[in-house]
Amino acid sequence: MNRRTFIETSAAGLACSSIAAAAAEIANGPTKRVALIGSGWYGKVDLLRLIQVAPVEVVALCDVDSAMLSGAADIVAQRQKSGRRPKTYGDYRALLKENKLDLVLIGTPDHWHALPMIAAVQAGCDVYVQKPTSIDVVESRAMLAAARKYDRVVQVGTQRRSTPHLMEAREQIVSKGLLGNIAHAEVCCYYHMRNRSHPADSTPPATLNYDMWSGPAPRRPYSELCHPRGWRAFMEYSNGIVGDMCVHMLDTVRWMLDLGWPTTVVSQGGILVDKQAKANTTDTQTACFDFDDLQVVWQHRAWGHAPDPDYPWAAFLYGDKGTLKLSVNRYDFIPRSRGVKAIHRDVKMELEEYPEDKTEKDLERHVAPAVRVHMIDFLNAVAKRTRPVADIEQGHISSVSCILANLSQRLGGRALRWDPETHTVIDDPEANRLLSRPYAAPWNHPTPETI
Repeated sequence: MNRRTFIETSAAGLACSSIAAAAAEIANGPTKRVALIGSGWYGKVDLLRLIQVAPVEVVALCDVDSAMLSGAADIVAQRQKSGRRPKTYGDYRALLKENKLDLVLIGTPDHWHALPMIAAVQAGCDVYVQKPTSIDVVESRAMLAAARKYDRVVQVGTQRRSTPHLMEAREQIVSKGLLGNIAHAEVCCYYHMRNRSHPADSTPPATLNYDMWSGPAPRRPYSELCHPRGWRAFMEYSNGIVGDMCVHMLDTVRWMLDLGWPTTVVSQGGILVDKQAKANTTDTQTACFDFDDLQVVWQHRAWGHAPDPDYPWAAFLYGDKGTLKLSVNRYDFIPRSRGVKAIHRDVKMELEEYPEDKTEKDLERHVAPAVRVHMIDFLNAVAKRTRPVADIEQGHISSVSCILANLSQRLGGRALRWDPETHTVIDDPEANRLLSRPYAAPWNHPTPETI
């Protein structure tokens, strides 16, 4: 049997059957002191889900936008049990210095993931950090090194590993061999999510410390696309649609099929349609992640129709006994044999169990259950000092694989052969020079050696 015909039960993370037991234990456990760095959209989504499943006291928030920060503090005061308004900070370093914390959540733009995460584990905190882990490969290596050196639990926000209906699909279909031998997978996103506008550069709003917001990223004039939430339009602050959406579905396939590092990554694409937009991320890109006897192929188009309208952002596993379609909204198992029943499941949004989800601004209601389970898994690992299901090493592998895809596309589509032992591209000095990008002063780029 190969790794895709049968998967042994993973030691990391919670199985479907153990979620309720872990949740009950956490709910009756000690109160954790929590801080959030980056109080925008998904920072609040993560924090408010944590408040729903665990006894926590949110003691501090940090953001470089004072208006966003104050609004987040008001919401937390309304939602947490104590009713207290957390202290607010414009600099994460002061927050970490002045507060004794158990957990830190990081919901900043991608270019601000590494430095706060490393500082938090150095301060003795366990960390939940959004995906992708980093903006470049060396940052991500440094984050992994810091987590291990300081023996901290770090969960990455790749919550497909904690999506209840996808957990069921992994346990009941893939692990039981209903797909047979799987030799090909496809992952895709056809959402029209790339910003098509071209606003003029402008003056940052008075509430935003734009210099601190930019931080270590390459400097560019302020645009209203940058903040709030539009920063993914620029490669200076993100890894584009590949780093935002492919990382989730590639990670899903890796988790489903127990895959490690790809041996080769190759990608082509560019700005082929929306040429007038201010965004500098690709609107069209294909990538192939080669795992030797299995290839995972990615495709995104920020224009046109999705081939399968029910699965516009999805993963497809192809086996000789059947096909499994996976998304945040549903899954479908389609057997090849007439004697085997097809299986369909839809997401359960839990709106009656958590009625505040009905009115929470900008909440992806269908994703909220997955974030809750991801938080339970994180807290279970914190309590037991074990590795969570989306441990920093797993997030590192998926994130770096996506970063390599972007580097391949940038280098004209040439294949990058990856050596996971040395963390280098084999026989490609030019690609290796791009594994780390310069930091803007006065910030210093972290490396595994300097942790």
